Amino acid sequence: MNHENKPYATMILGMFVIAIAILLFYQTRWFKPLLVIGILLFFSSYILNFFRENKRQKEIEVKFLEFSRNLVEKVKTGIPIPKAILQVADIDFGALTPYVKKLAYQIEWGIPLREAFTIFANDTNNTVIKRSMSIVIEAEQSGGNITDVLQAVTDSVLQIKKIKDERRSNTYTQTIQGYFVFFIFIGIMIMLQIYLIPQLGDITSSVLTGVGGDFEAYTQTPKATLPSVLNLNSIFIWLVVIQGFFAGIMIGKFAEGELKMGLKHSLILIVVGYIIISTFTG
Repeated sequence: MNHENKPYATMILGMFVIAIAILLFYQTRWFKPLLVIGILLFFSSYILNFFRENKRQKEIEVKFLEFSRNLVEKVKTGIPIPKAILQVADIDFGALTPYVKKLAYQIEWGIPLREAFTIFANDTNNTVIKRSMSIVIEAEQSGGNITDVLQAVTDSVLQIKKIKDERRSNTYTQTIQGYFVFFIFIGIMIMLQIYLIPQLGDITSSVLTGVGGDFEAYTQTPKATLPSVLNLNSIFIWLVVIQGFFAGIMIGKFAEGELKMGLKHSLILIVVGYIIISTFTG
């Protein structure tokens, strides 16, 4: 089951934007923003597939709860687990439906329940389902009551989902604050580079001229002031990139509980921050 989109259209569009940036906007303030947009479009299919897969995995976890509940209800009525799986396979479980149907087909073909559950967990590639199925398989091997184990697993997964939802709700304000602080940081960087640093350069030039230094002869051009010699533009851009990366990682950790989920926020902060500062500073 392939859930990825073909990247050809976005790759061609990204290459087109990059070509336009090089041919028409080179050495202008719009060159770097367009270049970043082109690169982002070039890899957008892979980025969207990553986010889409995370969303699909969340849906699979939710539907797994529904699947477990229906299975437990069938088993409690006295129906054996293999026959109960065949009956619940006709229910629509959203993103989990193909895996449930495959599980039912394997039961029909006479594959042992233990092996079928293992394949089911590996196919979904979901951590929660893998952990839950391993518990059920251990209970089946040890001769335990699988119905009680399924009920306990369902209750455990439900509690974990509630905890995640509560944490996401409680950290929503912190997420907004993280974005707000980052954009304030970008504003400070722009103010420093556009207004404060040039004034400091003029003051430095005046001081050196006053004490007998030939600052103009050293720089040779009016624009080659001390800040430009130090190339502060690249320093500020790297500061924004580093700040955006770690801020996004922390936001993802607080909101989702996983560092990899922070990559979404890091990508947004880095791209938006780079486009803003490169557009304003030229």
